[in-house]
Formats: sequence, C-alpha cells, structure tokens
Amino acid sequence: MPADAGAGASSRRSLRTVFAASFAAITAVVTLLVGFLSYDAAARLVRVDQDRIFHGVIADLRDQVGQQRLTPKDYYSSDPDHDGPRDELSRRIRTHVQVLGPGGTVEDEGSPPLPVTAADREAASHPDAGHLDTYRATIRGERYRVATVALGGRRGAVQVAQQFSDTEDLLADLQQRTVWLTAAVMTASGMIGWWLARRITRRLVRLTAVAEDVAASGRLDANVTATGRDEVGRLARAFDDMLGRLAESEEIQHRLVQDAGHELRTPLTSLLTNATLLDRLDDLPPHARATLIADIRGETRELADLVRELIELAAGHRDSEEPEPLPLPVAVGKAAALARRRTGRTVLVHAEDTVVHVRPAALQRALTNLLENAAKFDRDGTGPIEIVADSTRIEVHDRGPGIDPADLPRIFDRFYRADAARSLPGSGLGLAIVRAVATAHGGTVYARNRSGRGAIIGFTLRTDAQREGPPSG
Repeated sequence: MPADAGAGASSRRSLRTVFAASFAAITAVVTLLVGFLSYDAAARLVRVDQDRIFHGVIADLRDQVGQQRLTPKDYYSSDPDHDGPRDELSRRIRTHVQVLGPGGTVEDEGSPPLPVTAADREAASHPDAGHLDTYRATIRGERYRVATVALGGRRGAVQVAQQFSDTEDLLADLQQRTVWLTAAVMTASGMIGWWLARRITRRLVRLTAVAEDVAASGRLDANVTATGRDEVGRLARAFDDMLGRLAESEEIQHRLVQDAGHELRTPLTSLLTNATLLDRLDDLPPHARATLIADIRGETRELADLVRELIELAAGHRDSEEPEPLPLPVAVGKAAALARRRTGRTVLVHAEDTVVHVRPAALQRALTNLLENAAKFDRDGTGPIEIVADSTRIEVHDRGPGIDPADLPRIFDRFYRADAARSLPGSGLGLAIVRAVATAHGGTVYARNRSGRGAIIGFTLRTDAQREGPPSG
C-alpha cells in the first residue's frame, strides 16, 4: 500500500475518532454536570429535611418542659403505655433519648449510651426549663447530633440524639446510583457517537477515496455517488461537476491539439516544399519565380493568421478579463470602425442605447470576426454590412451568397470550412471564437439565411448577465 493511502486511512479513522470522542466528551460533561447538580440538590434537600425534623423535635421537647412540671421519671423508657412525653419525641423520627437526673447523673441510659459533658451536667442543674445545649459527637464510630434540654428547677435534663449515618447512607446509595447511571450514559453516548461518526463520515470517506484515485491515476471519469441534501451531498455534486468540467476541458484541449496539428500540417508542408525550391531560385524563369514567392508569402500569411486565431481561441477559454458595464453603441461602433478600415466596406450600425455587462476585449474580438467573415464571403459586394444589436442579441447582416443549409449546423465548429469557402483565405476558427465569447457571456450563437440573398450570423447575451455579470469563461 502506498504511504499516502495509509496516511489517508489513518486520517479517516482519526476523523471518526474525533467525532465519536467529541460526542462522548460533550455527553459526559453534560451527564456529569447534571448528575452532580442532581445529587447536590437531593443531598441538600435530604439534609435540610433531616435537620428540620430534628430541630422540630427539640422545639417540641422545649415546649413540653416549659408548659408542664416534668421530672426525669416522665421520660423513662419503662413507660408501659407508651403514651408519655418520651414517646411523642420518637414518633416523628427515630431518636435516641437519655435521661439525666440532678447534677447530670444518668438515670435512664440511652441505646447507645450518650456522652455526658460538663455542659450537659450544667443543663441538668439549670433552674430554667428549656435551657438548651447542642453539639455533635462520635459514638461507637457513628456520628450524632446531640441536644440537651433542661427540665428546670435543677431537676435534671433530657438528651436527644439523631444519627447522621442514616442520612449519609441514603445519600451514599444515591451517589452510587448516580455514578453508575452516569457511567452507563457515557458508555452509551460513546457507542452512539461512534455510530453517528461512521454514518456522518461514510460519504466523506467514499469521496476522499475517489479524490485519491483521481490524483493517483489522473483519470477524470471516476464515479462519484452524490446523495443527500446536506453539505456533504452538495460537496459530492460539486466534485462530480468539477470532474465533468475538467474532463470536458481535457477533451476540448485534446481536440484542439489534433485539429491544430491537422490544419498546421498543410501550410507547413507547402512552405517546406517551396523552401526546397529556393535552392534553385536562380534557375527558375521569372514567372515561376514570382509564383513561388507569392505562394510562400500566402502560405506564411495563412500560417500567421492560423496561429493568431489559435491563440485567440485559447484565450477565449482562459480569459481573465473582468466583466464591466459598457455602452452598447460604443462597443459596436468601435468594431464597425475597425472593419471599415480593414475591408473598405460600408458598415451600418443599429444599436440600442443601453448598457451591457461584458468583457470589452472579448466582445470586440467576436464582433470583428463576424464583420470580417461577412466581408470575406461578399468580396465583390457593394451593399453595406449591417450590425443590429440590443440588450439581448448582437448580429451581423450581409448580402453575400448565403450559407448552404447543410453547413448551418457546423459553421461554428473549429476548423470547419464549407466547400464554397475552401478557396477563400482563413482557418475556420473565426466563428469558433465567436461561439467561445458568446458562451463566456452566458449566450448562444445562431445563423440563418436572409430572404433573397445573404446571411444573418450573431449571438445572444444572457439578460441576468447584465445585472450580475457573465460567468467565467
């Protein structure tokens, strides 16, 4: 496998990987963000709810001891009816209660036993009912929040504890579930991203393979499958059109070289034959010498004209001249004046007073060729040659012999010369240049015979080309 092909395959895999990784990364970030925010919100709600319930229990306890004269025995766990004030505290949440007597002695131990601090003993000996002391403690490896409420009158206190671990266990389970869900979503997104990347890049891969094949083989007849209405489909259709235009251009160049070689062969052969006779020029009689020199001059002139027109035709295909607005009477009048000087014929101009968007030099070349063609085929004529032009068409009217109907479809072909024109000077490229100029301006050429005698040859200009500019030639 060539190195370029391997690099191309690597690039294709890399593109798919980039698409898949990008999709997975975006999904992962979004999933992680949503999971984190969801967990954080849930944790806040659970913790706030647990804290609210605990403080509600403490508030109820303070209300009890403030409204009634209660003793430590009222909170003993040995109440057989379970309808005492202690039971009211544990109905809302599972709490741990421990009862302290005067001085802070433990009279009813909690399960597990709660620590008794100096602040707890102070609360047990406090004269005011409802005096509160809160703190956090670690009991048997578990974290608790503890509140001690004085019964008042130095009668003791009640300790209430709530375990943090229950809430944290719930949140830990929620966190674990969130992690697993996030991992599952990320895995699924990676697989979906890879599938989407393959689907998105499949047509690009095929198009790249075609481009690499064209670059390696130089063949322009590659089959490009253009499907879809998205950017990739448009790219494939544009690439297919480009290959078609390149193939057409290559075919045009090939035919031009073949036709040019064929046409150049005749004058060059004649020049070579006459050149061999120059060695015996002094031995030729005067009339033969004059004929030889005249032939050489004629063949040289014909060869020069042929080369000039070949250059003009090639320039018509690769003209870099920019379109510009131009008054139509000015363009036509300039070509008519040039034709009068070259041919000595009368040229009448009937041009609409409008502005066209054209390439001035190319238009001048086309008009000159039309006028010289009309003068060539009516060499002995005395009637005027006419130019009729408006915003959509430009045509030349002559009073020559007209065109054989069999020749009408081919007179704009390169190097084509009708039987009646073979004895006349010219290369058969003049009207081909006219067609190239017309095509460059978005128009078409046409030819027809006039009633009575003569012909009309011209071309059209595309109307929207005057507003937006003609297409590149």
